[in-house]
Parts: sequence; structure tokens; C-alpha cells
Amino acid sequence: MKRMISSGNLFDLSAPSGPDEQIDALVEDAGVSIERIVSRGHASPPGFWYDSPRAEWVVLLSGAATLEFEGEREPHPMKPGDHVLIEAHCRHRVAWTSDVEPSVWLAVYYPEVCR
Repeated sequence: MKRMISSGNLFDLSAPSGPDEQIDALVEDAGVSIERIVSRGHASPPGFWYDSPRAEWVVLLSGAATLEFEGEREPHPMKPGDHVLIEAHCRHRVAWTSDVEPSVWLAVYYPEVCR
């Protein structure tokens, strides 16, 4: 059986940037998705909240960002290396990302398991 190898560089930002965040699907299998997200001064629209049926673990690899979680008074600032686990249906939003340097995220989405 021939094995397929897929490779790349998470910090390769050579693709032209558009008005939206750049989202690259790296792996999708058995309900698990791994994405690289590049934000360049992007933020969630006012009043918009993400509400995913899957859990999400996200790490900020470069740049800077601030997340907000519904029901929490304080925003959640992030710097490179910071990560957060967001449980399914935990409403959250991206309040701010740096417009000085790209903010590169690695996001892992997976079905929540029974506890």
C-alpha cells in the first residue's frame, strides 16, 4: 500500500490576503478537523458569536489576539504560545487581532465525548 504524505509550513504566508481570514484545512478525518487560520486585523462582526457543536482547542502561534466568551466580563488576551479549550456550544468571539503582524492560529475541532 502506498502512503500519501502531506506537508507544508504553518508560517508560509505567501498566499495573497483578502478581506477575510485565511482558513486552511490541514486534516479532516472521523469528525476531527485541524485548521490553520491567519488573521490580519480581523475580528468577529459586532453581535456575532461562534457556537460550534464540536469542541475546539486553539493555540496562537504568532501575532496577538483577544477572545471574548459569552457571560464572562473580562476579555481573554492571547499571545504566542497561549492556548484555550473551548467546549462545544460555548459561545465565543474574536474581539481583536493584531493588524501589525499576522496572527497565526492552529485550531483542532473534535466531537465532544461523553464524560
